[in-house]
Amino acid sequence: MNISWGFAMDSALAKGEEVEEIQCRMLDTCDRLFRRLRDTGALRSDVDPVWARRVYYALIHEACQDVVAESAPDIDTLATQLIDTLLRGVGTPAAPL
Repeated sequence: MNISWGFAMDSALAKGEEVEEIQCRMLDTCDRLFRRLRDTGALRSDVDPVWARRVYYALIHEACQDVVAESAPDIDTLATQLIDTLLRGVGTPAAPL
């Protein structure tokens, strides 16, 4: 997990055609990843890939806040918690509800 992601994802901080192109490519790549995760069964079939991406970004933002406040565990632990939280929140449940 790269702590600068929060900065890079904030469109209010940078403007311009090149920035927009990079942000669009990043969004497209992330959306493709979440579609693949859904298509392979790692995410529920009813999960919207765009929504999953937005949740992922929100988790990154929150993780960055912990790092800035120096209240986070080490980066590897934080990254593991982030992914675990994402997949348990939108992943295939172990048992039906």
